[in-house]
Amino acid sequence: MRGTLSLYQRTSQLLFRGRRRATNETYTLIPSISYCTNIDNNTIDGLQSPRVKIFDREFKRKQRDRAAWLMRPSDPFVDAVADNLLDRLEDCKKTFPTALCLGGSLEAVRRLLRGRGSIEKLIMMDTSNDMVKLCKDAEAAQQDSNQNIETSFVVGDEEFLPIKESSVDLVISCLGLHWTNDLPGAMIQCKLALKSDGLFLAAILGGETLKELRIACTVAQMEREGGISPRISPLAQVRDAGNLLTRAGFTLPGVDVDEYVVRYSSALELIEHLRTMGETNALLQRNNVLKRETALATAAIYDSMFAAEDGTIPATFQVIFMTGWKEHPSQQKAKRRGSATISFDDLQKQFSSDS
Repeated sequence: MRGTLSLYQRTSQLLFRGRRRATNETYTLIPSISYCTNIDNNTIDGLQSPRVKIFDREFKRKQRDRAAWLMRPSDPFVDAVADNLLDRLEDCKKTFPTALCLGGSLEAVRRLLRGRGSIEKLIMMDTSNDMVKLCKDAEAAQQDSNQNIETSFVVGDEEFLPIKESSVDLVISCLGLHWTNDLPGAMIQCKLALKSDGLFLAAILGGETLKELRIACTVAQMEREGGISPRISPLAQVRDAGNLLTRAGFTLPGVDVDEYVVRYSSALELIEHLRTMGETNALLQRNNVLKRETALATAAIYDSMFAAEDGTIPATFQVIFMTGWKEHPSQQKAKRRGSATISFDDLQKQFSSDS
């Protein structure tokens, strides 16, 4: 369709050409069925896709469907991360009338919003229809501080964002973006969806997440199978987060990290918790068969290496919080190189003389 271009297609052209021409057109997505996770994404308008496929997005959608049925009414870990992320809205004097909440801990964000950010219209989006239905039913059943917010629900994919350009003031993603195959591309689409001076808030799991399980699983596979296969998904490192924000074009980027240690009665309880969060393995080249003896050995090694005196085992979740703004003339900017009027040597001499 001439005159219409999706955010994902626009993002791809940014990556191919490295530049963007100014235009006054409104960019929207063509019918949403074109953005399902099970379509052939090898080509984009006849061009070869630049994305490297690491995760099976269709399988992840099914995991999210299952999580919607297994999800606990309140998860202390998920609630703590969502509350920490939303706390950043209290540090902003600016209000955000229209907000987009992407897949991940959707229900926790909706429940814990509590008027923060002065949001008037909230768009909640997830790849899983069951997860969206869960949030919609919870919204209808509960009478809370969010009842004055106009809430709409969308089934869509973060990799093909079905949102008009420059249409929202705030984008929130809590524990969801680390499952995208093209994280920089997804963040670029978030920036394009933001209005000028809009805010991007995201929390993703970092590379130190489940380090105890990684060690136990590796040792068990080496002992029982004589080799290892990928059982836990690769995650971004802290040093990469700032580069991701800068690459996506956000201004005033901010990154901080928290580590949460959750204790379980056994490794099996940990796995069940990961299933309820929709955080189990979704690698495209995963091994679909886990031998019973390998699973039992993993649990035994986990217990022998990391169990506390009370018999519980720890699991570390590293959460990377990212903050970025869409450019606006009112934002503070760094001075041009060479524009300083005084040198550090002069400052040192001045302070030395004063002391």
